[in-house]
Amino acid sequence: MSHDTDPAGDSLKTRVKRLYKGQEPLSVRFRYALIAFDGLSILYFIVTAPFASSLSVHVVNAVVGLMILLDFCARLWIERNRLRLLRQVHTLADLVVIVVLVLDPFLSHSLAFLRILRGLRLIHSYHLLRDLRRDSAFFRAREDAVIAAVNLTVFLFATSSLAYVLFFDTQPGLATYIDAIYFTVATLTTTGFGDITLHSTPGKLFSIFVMVFGVALFLQLVRALFQPQKVRFRCPECGLLRHDPDAVHCKHCGHILKIPTPGAD
Repeated sequence: MSHDTDPAGDSLKTRVKRLYKGQEPLSVRFRYALIAFDGLSILYFIVTAPFASSLSVHVVNAVVGLMILLDFCARLWIERNRLRLLRQVHTLADLVVIVVLVLDPFLSHSLAFLRILRGLRLIHSYHLLRDLRRDSAFFRAREDAVIAAVNLTVFLFATSSLAYVLFFDTQPGLATYIDAIYFTVATLTTTGFGDITLHSTPGKLFSIFVMVFGVALFLQLVRALFQPQKVRFRCPECGLLRHDPDAVHCKHCGHILKIPTPGAD
């Protein structure tokens, strides 16, 4: 008994794969639209985190969760190595967000911080980085600084939301949420004003976590802003990808480089 393939199904899969991985203008615009959706969903999660859920919020959460689920299913459908995809951090974060949004009417408000994990999509979007490197001279010149800023921003709001849920939820509301952000920034920068502190053992451990990881991300951003930017140019001899803008020889193998400059033909 023969099993015929479904041409319509194959054609649809090909079109979806082209949208996610193709180089055509439509594919690029589609991926930018996905990134815009990611950014808006993150902003929505941050804004609604300190407020009590209402029917309208549950409806919006369900719609956003459905769109994320459709995106996740499409990526899984066109992926050859699906097991590798399921092991990636941003995929696991998407699964957590989908579960939280779908079950939102039945979950405690204390799980709202999990939605911030959606921000990991912006960090690990390989196709976005590739498109930005090709289309944006601004991004090419400041790639390290932009990525470091995104990393720090996601960490800041994720830990602020976690602090709000675990230690500042005695009086839920916008003012308390701002207190949580204020505490996180003061701890992250090691300023430590002292007017808002956590005295419990879990609170002290949380403060240590914010200081250790937050300072590392903050210094990464400072270094990216003030150190000379590297340019992306693959050495034809050893494959080293990052070089000083004025490099003539590869630091790794000494091969002569011919890095294109704005004045080159």
